[in-house]
Amino acid sequence: MTSTTPALLGIGAMLVMGAAPAAACERPVSVCGKPTSSALRLIADGHAVAVVVEPNADPAVRDAATAFAGDLARVGGTAPGPAITTLPSRGEAVIVGVFGQSQLIDSLVKAGRIPTDDVAGRWEAFRQIVVDKPFPGVSRALVIVGSDRRGAVFGTYDLSEKIGMSPWSWWADVPVRRQANLWLTAGQRADAPRVKYRGIFINDEEPAFGTWARRKFGGINARMYTHVFDLILRLKGNYLWPAMWGKAIGADDPASMPLADAKGIILGTSHHEPMTRAQSEWHRDGQGGDGQGGRAGGKWDYTSNANTLREFWRGGIERMMKAGHRGQPMEQLVTVGMRGDGDEPMSEGTATKLLEGIVDDQRRIIADVTGRPANMTPQVWTLYKEVQDYHSKGMKVPDDVTLLFADDNWGAMRRLPTGDLDRPGGYGAYYHFDYVGGPRSYKWLNTNQIEKTWQQMDLSYRRGARQLWVVNVGDIKPMEFPIDFFLKMAWNPEAMTPAALTAFPRDWASKTFGTADAPAIGDLVSDYSRLAARRKPELVDADVFALGAMTATTLDGGEFGAMVDAWTALLQRMTAVRARIAPDQRAAFLQLVEHPIAAATNFYQLYYAVAWNRRLAAANDPHANVFATRAEAAFAHDKALSAAYHAVSGGKWDGMMLQTHIGYTAWNDPKADMMPAVKRVAGPAGTAPPIALHSTPPTEGPRIAVAEAPRFTRATVARGLQWSAIPRLGRTEGAIVALPQGRPATTPTDDVRVDYDMTLAEAGDATLRLYMIPTLDTRGGNGMKIGVSIDARPVQILTMDLKVDGKAWSQAVRDNAVALEAKFPGLPAGRHTVKLWRIDDNMPVQKLVLYTGDLPRSYLGPVAAQQGAQR
Repeated sequence: MTSTTPALLGIGAMLVMGAAPAAACERPVSVCGKPTSSALRLIADGHAVAVVVEPNADPAVRDAATAFAGDLARVGGTAPGPAITTLPSRGEAVIVGVFGQSQLIDSLVKAGRIPTDDVAGRWEAFRQIVVDKPFPGVSRALVIVGSDRRGAVFGTYDLSEKIGMSPWSWWADVPVRRQANLWLTAGQRADAPRVKYRGIFINDEEPAFGTWARRKFGGINARMYTHVFDLILRLKGNYLWPAMWGKAIGADDPASMPLADAKGIILGTSHHEPMTRAQSEWHRDGQGGDGQGGRAGGKWDYTSNANTLREFWRGGIERMMKAGHRGQPMEQLVTVGMRGDGDEPMSEGTATKLLEGIVDDQRRIIADVTGRPANMTPQVWTLYKEVQDYHSKGMKVPDDVTLLFADDNWGAMRRLPTGDLDRPGGYGAYYHFDYVGGPRSYKWLNTNQIEKTWQQMDLSYRRGARQLWVVNVGDIKPMEFPIDFFLKMAWNPEAMTPAALTAFPRDWASKTFGTADAPAIGDLVSDYSRLAARRKPELVDADVFALGAMTATTLDGGEFGAMVDAWTALLQRMTAVRARIAPDQRAAFLQLVEHPIAAATNFYQLYYAVAWNRRLAAANDPHANVFATRAEAAFAHDKALSAAYHAVSGGKWDGMMLQTHIGYTAWNDPKADMMPAVKRVAGPAGTAPPIALHSTPPTEGPRIAVAEAPRFTRATVARGLQWSAIPRLGRTEGAIVALPQGRPATTPTDDVRVDYDMTLAEAGDATLRLYMIPTLDTRGGNGMKIGVSIDARPVQILTMDLKVDGKAWSQAVRDNAVALEAKFPGLPAGRHTVKLWRIDDNMPVQKLVLYTGDLPRSYLGPVAAQQGAQR
């Protein structure tokens, strides 16, 4: 075994960040701003190299080749033109195609110029290779070889991003950075995804997404979906659950499904919409909404309306068989199973045998309509909410059907595979960035930490969930940053190491806004995510955080004031960066950085003012009136911020900020934002109170010692396991996670340990409180364990056993923390070594508090940790 210190754990991240610029001109097939030996010139004095795609190529390949030709032209500063279908008579070229479907590429393979052993036959693999003198007159060519059509597409869009064309160019108005000259280094590289199906779910799209689409495109139609499809492909995704509430992609616009297939997008339907049918089709015009498949409607109940349901589902599979871009069956991952109407639970007491019978019937329909065995049509069954419980109690699922495990809707996976990893259908993970449900809906702003997403998805991958990753993204905007991360990680989870995770925000900022302000912008988006995840805005009101003391001359903001101070400091940092942003980047900066920070800061200031108004009014203090005015001004400013967002880029995003977020009183949103009630007190008016408002930083006092989990003194490495610091994971500085994840339980005798030297000023009966990141026992057991000890005292075993929808779980997801405690009687004053011992996997620790006496269960420690300091 070996020991390390926290400082050593960040070296990998620094090396990655520091090495990137120099390595760009050294790695094979890399974009470089200067000529190198045997390099191919992509852009010469503004003019792009010819992009060649054969006329008989798959439309997805032709589309990507044309897009790449346009991307090169935009970067070079010339008018975009299409890809060409024949080789140029002289000069250099980029050739895009599929092995076995391209005469040009196949001739080079036959001549031994291009190896295909690690590409041929693989799913979505590609090779990028620079070939000298491949054809008469062509001096040098970049050849992008796909194992299949999406392999060629991803190999092409991979280079689009590297020349400076952001995947978010359309969706977030990220400008193109002009380059008069660009080269591509010689050599070759191959790549392929590690997760087979990778995609997003557009959910909760009213009123924001739906209103925007109707205003911009006249509806959620093919004109709108072409931008969704392009985004997914540019992010190397391949899968979509389309917009669903009141929407039906196959019925609303007959062109949408063939367009998806032509572009290479695999369509599915959400977890409660079986057999390619949208839920809203069931309630439409009595013909399934599209005039085929028999009568729809009636009761969504298989025990009383099975014949109608089977006809309805048959119509979905029949449509799938006709909806391909050439009148052929379209590529689709078919959802099977059933939930209640409108994504409700099945009727109480539903037997697992009924669900098994439903799936058997659905598979008979699939086999009958397709004319081939059901196992030849890819299928997925999502184990969502109560369906997971049925599976846990023994519900049988055919081996070829992908089992899609779901999180708890708040970012913690409920279950993961525990065995049988070789089943043909494999396993997947369904994750949430947006949710409608208890304890509160959250869908206004991005409140997701990529660090939490990484921890849970890394765990999922290592436990065998590798067939399908899909994430609920709400309205797509404003989830751009976590969507980018999720799909990047889905392509290759093994490459998303802790060092890569730490580097990701600044790498993303560099690609989006350039290198000059990338460190500052990366810190802004990371610190924003951390603050927003402490408590999602929909869970904030005037009573959530404690105010401090009130005297005749001062008001102490207490915990609430510290939260507002942290947001205000973030806003000030953002404002300083905004002043340096180039004019053509301001629209993107507003959408991706400025608006979420400004809106969330104003939101906190609104409820902070309401809190002081109510407290002062209760004391009949006329200073309450000043805070009433401040609150009303903040409410008005919230609307002004939304209006500014809607006006950006000539009104391009009009409607996207319509999600309600002020005035929650129950799990679901109010119909419209509601100004919180304030009171005015008779008394002298004034524009500012003759009273000082400040926030005293929380102090622990002599009986409390606090340690941020990443600041451990030493870590002991044993059995290939080590506690590692993950910056920013959780509420403050970060958390520690035992890596690699997915390993079996260990015991204290294995000595996988992390130590903290902590000093307690007062002797007494002590308590060690660990603040954990809320996670669930993905094995379906009775919780997860961690060992704790102090000095030479015996190890105590603590258990975190949250049950979804239970009281403890509800509080944990509200606070983004859960406390575990161990007692240590008669602990002397002075320095002690606190030890944490790995027992079970998936137990991230974010803070340690050692104290004597009493401490409220609600105490979470200081919230105003230093921001922008993680390097």
